[in-house]
Formats: sequence, structure tokens, C-alpha cells
Amino acid sequence: TGHGLKVFIVFFMKGKYPYGEFSSLPKLPNVEVASFGLRCLIDPNKVNPEEIAQAKLALKTAREAMLSGKYDMVILDEVNVAVYFKLIQLDDVLQLIEEKPPEVEMILTGRYAEDAVIECADLVTEMVKIKHPYDRGIKARKGIEY
Repeated sequence: TGHGLKVFIVFFMKGKYPYGEFSSLPKLPNVEVASFGLRCLIDPNKVNPEEIAQAKLALKTAREAMLSGKYDMVILDEVNVAVYFKLIQLDDVLQLIEEKPPEVEMILTGRYAEDAVIECADLVTEMVKIKHPYDRGIKARKGIEY
């Protein structure tokens, strides 16, 4: 929302878990959010068909927002993980990138970004954990990790 930009954020695999961003982001001017998924944690070896349907709906929603002309920026939160878990197809994400209007900034987040996605990107940032409270057995903390 900096400098008055209108932002649409699509959350993949977030479900209805009470993440802090779900309560804070809607309070920002010019930010709209949409959350998809059944659970916050997915076992990639036991994917529920409804999780696949939710991820496909998230991608469709991102496409509609991107092409609507209403937003300056569209963020696809954890979309790379959704591809890695085979909830959505890499080719569908690449097509979305190809369809992006030049005036729209698109941000894709999540681990496991495919080489093809990295190749298409203008900017790639990798965050690497050096140290984390999880390593000492501390569970996720409200307001910090979620």
C-alpha cells in the first residue's frame, strides 16, 4: 500500500487458521486478501482432493485480480509450495506469469521455487535460516511465526 498502490494478496494453503496477517492486513488501506485451503499444514504424500480444488481456485482468483485492472500488485503467498506439493501445475503458474500485464507487479512466495519460475522472474530473493527457536524445541509463537 506504499505510495497508494492497490494490493491483492492470495494466500495458498492457509485455510481458516487464525494467522496474524488475516487480522492486520485488511486494516491497511488499499489491501484486499483472499485465503484458500483447508488446513495450515499439508502432508504432501496425502493430499486431499479438496486442497487441490482450493489451490486451483486460489490461482483463478489471482488471475482475475491480476487482469481486473484494479490492482497495482498481486501477491501469491506460498504459491511455490503449492506447486511443489502438486496442488497446482507449474505450467499454470508460468502461464499466469506470461499473462501478467506490464503495469502489474506480481510477487510469488514460498520455498521450492522451480527453475522455470526463477528464470521468468525479474527479482529473486532467497531467505536462508541461520538460527531459529524451532531448533531449540520452541513451538510457533502467536504474533511471531503466525
